[in-house]
Amino acid sequence: MTLFNVYPLYDIEPVKAQGSYLWDKNGQQYLDLYGGHAVISIGHTHPYYVRKLTQQLKNIGFYSNSVKIPSQDELADKLGKLSGLKDYFLFLVNSGAEANENALKLASFYNGRKKIIAFSKGFHGRTSAAVAVTDNPSIKAPINFADHVQILPFNDVEAVKKAVDNETCAVIVEGIQGVGGINVATDEFMRAIRKACDKTGAIFIHDSVQCGYGRSGKFFSFQHSGVKPDIITTAKGMGNGFPIGGVLIAPKFEAKHGMLGTTFGGNHLACTAANAVLDIIKKEKLIQNAANIGDYFFENLKGLAGIKELRGQGLMIGIEFEKPVGPIRNAMLFEHKIFTGVAGTHTMRLLPSLAMTIKEADIFLDALKKVLAQ
Repeated sequence: MTLFNVYPLYDIEPVKAQGSYLWDKNGQQYLDLYGGHAVISIGHTHPYYVRKLTQQLKNIGFYSNSVKIPSQDELADKLGKLSGLKDYFLFLVNSGAEANENALKLASFYNGRKKIIAFSKGFHGRTSAAVAVTDNPSIKAPINFADHVQILPFNDVEAVKKAVDNETCAVIVEGIQGVGGINVATDEFMRAIRKACDKTGAIFIHDSVQCGYGRSGKFFSFQHSGVKPDIITTAKGMGNGFPIGGVLIAPKFEAKHGMLGTTFGGNHLACTAANAVLDIIKKEKLIQNAANIGDYFFENLKGLAGIKELRGQGLMIGIEFEKPVGPIRNAMLFEHKIFTGVAGTHTMRLLPSLAMTIKEADIFLDALKKVLAQ
């Protein structure tokens, strides 16, 4: 048997990681400003994280949601306190797509409707309901029914006012679009969605899978706009590499046995990883660090020749170049040994660990200046 070839791969094999660095099988060191798609939130192989997972694995690694798992309650308590959403409920899953799938299902259970409003360049996952609200026809198979979905222009307040009506089940939006190019939702746009949902009984779902967990310089990016969604989805940095996702659910929803379910969601190891992440975020003040280092990046990238536009918040940064990003990214990786991401043809995505330092930021900035000067 061989692997199903769906991923274009670099000829690089990382075998070790620590903090913001990777080493390949030949001993070559790389600076990681991508974190495997925004997954590495606290840095690679943080000693506290490794110790907690090792201890848990020695005791029990897994049992299903048919028995008490106290670390789930611990996670709900810590997440509620650190995010400022103490009165919300938590449903645990394994990934961002699964979180969005359950969020959409829960919204439909709540109001009995099926019309969904989503937005241009939005990405919410590859599973059935999640891919239906994703603005990318190339990843939708004929089986992925999407007649119930209306895609509106991102950040278009008037479009929201017109489209959200008494038949709308939910509005789903990323606070900062990741795959779509690091496009930040405006405060006015977020407030318009909240107001439209309040008026019509639609459910406001905030996809925080990539932009959440402190990455924006606040725990959740919608907190920059002063709104509260009805449902919030999260994953990526939640487990620092261990698969876990969450659905944060407002108090107005009532749980019923069997309404939602998952085999692996909220298992012992996943909750141990997620609890360790929250402990480290709190102790090391990583949300404030994300805001500070993000500001430093924006200050030092501003005005560089070859850059058309800077977008983002905190340590979720999009650098749109005047020229195609491909050769720039390749030069950063192969000449300067720095991992970055891309979105579209001209935008570089920076999604480093929230523990990134000024020294590490300077290494990237110096390398980028050299590449742009070539």
